[in-house]
Amino acid sequence: MTNEGVFMPYIVVGSENSSKIKIHYEDHGEGEVIVLIHGYPFSKVAWEKQEARFLREGYRVISYDRRGFGFSSRPSTGYDWNTFASDLDLLLKELSLENVTLVGHSMGTGEITRYLAHYGADRVTGAVFISPIPPFLLKTDETPFGVDQEVFNEFKESIEKDRYKFITEFLNDFYNPDNDTISEEKLRADFQIAASSSHCAFYQCVDTWISDFRTDLTKISVPSVIIQGDADQILPFEATGKLMAPEIGAALKVIPGGSHGIPWTHADEICDVILEFMFQVKKETLVIRGPEERDRIFNAH
Repeated sequence: MTNEGVFMPYIVVGSENSSKIKIHYEDHGEGEVIVLIHGYPFSKVAWEKQEARFLREGYRVISYDRRGFGFSSRPSTGYDWNTFASDLDLLLKELSLENVTLVGHSMGTGEITRYLAHYGADRVTGAVFISPIPPFLLKTDETPFGVDQEVFNEFKESIEKDRYKFITEFLNDFYNPDNDTISEEKLRADFQIAASSSHCAFYQCVDTWISDFRTDLTKISVPSVIIQGDADQILPFEATGKLMAPEIGAALKVIPGGSHGIPWTHADEICDVILEFMFQVKKETLVIRGPEERDRIFNAH
């Protein structure tokens, strides 16, 4: 069910003991629908540059806080891809959304992948994966470019020991100091958003990063585009976007020197690609063009 809190619309997606689990969202503008799904460990405010641009361009923009983050409820459980996808499904249904373009960053791409694999694309016309987490981040014999299990173990140990110190270190990798110009004010704002998240969500989400999405990807047929920086230090391009694109026949837009934080550092470029993608999908050209032609279109920006 949908409801209005004090200035905060939300949907109810479940309950824990005596408390309802609520997902807070914002719904602005009119026109074609774009749903923005944020990355870890932030909230929907991470999309402020994109939201402003899309509203100016005449779109309806919906963003929401993942459970445990932002103004959504902070349950002790439910931090897994099936639950995240279910929360997204309930949001789309409760708001009666159709012909939606899903846009996810980082963990947000996991929601999109699992949602499309489990619920299909009846409500979706296109998907945008920015700095994606699929197909399979863990380093194995089959995935030599992945990340060692020990890295994730160390993340969890650091979070347990001093979550706030971990946030500072994480932000240093989120943006590349050698390539990105990030103000101290922006870093402080990101720190505050991350620090305000549920400690349960913050800790438990780490386990989701090593999920194997390869089976999910075989079920995705909706037109898609992947945008990623080739200097991503959080989700290495070689292990993620580069491998994911051919698996789903997606266009691939690579940002040279781009960090994991490209929604902020390359906001205009990302908006340009998304709007061009939506235009092409509307004209149905992505359906008849092959991957090479798709890549040519988006890499021209």
